[in-house]
Amino acid sequence: MDISILLTAFAIVFAAEIIGDKSIYTIISLAMRFNLTAVFLGLTVAFCLKMLVAVLVGQMLTELPPALLATVSALTFFATAFVLWFKNSDDNAQPRPDSASFSGSTAISFASIFFIEWADIGQISAAALTAQYKAPATVWLGASAALILKGILAITLGLALRRYFPKNFLYYTAISLCLFMGILSVWQILQPESLY
Repeated sequence: MDISILLTAFAIVFAAEIIGDKSIYTIISLAMRFNLTAVFLGLTVAFCLKMLVAVLVGQMLTELPPALLATVSALTFFATAFVLWFKNSDDNAQPRPDSASFSGSTAISFASIFFIEWADIGQISAAALTAQYKAPATVWLGASAALILKGILAITLGLALRRYFPKNFLYYTAISLCLFMGILSVWQILQPESLY
């Protein structure tokens, strides 16, 4: 394994993903609501699988219709908001980070990350690095590590918010963030020039 390729993949993907990335807000929302270990496990598996697809499929991701990618993202954000909203009705309006089962929290976290932002700059960067260096395993490892670090930073912010703000405020903020990101994805669908 070439360490320079690993570090290059890590640095490029981390820089690409940390600036203006929507999944950061999703992770923060999940961390404000669910068990942190479950969120971390769900996002780690999702990020590793997304980077595996990016490395294996490479350029094919960039050829998918941008409207399809934005539609899947919008549906996922709205579905996450829906799950958060109705999960609260089971808790008598008293949301708790540990209120969902561990496996349920992990599954929600996985789906919330896995089905959004396909063919984003991080995946395209990983695909390009794979084509350039012909070292898919090394690029996958570096790119996945970058996404996991991004996830840890977002979870840390979500945990800090959870400690200092009332639970009901965090509950409605998490739903609002998901709805906002869903609306933003719908706007991308309706404004085709923003997809290219």
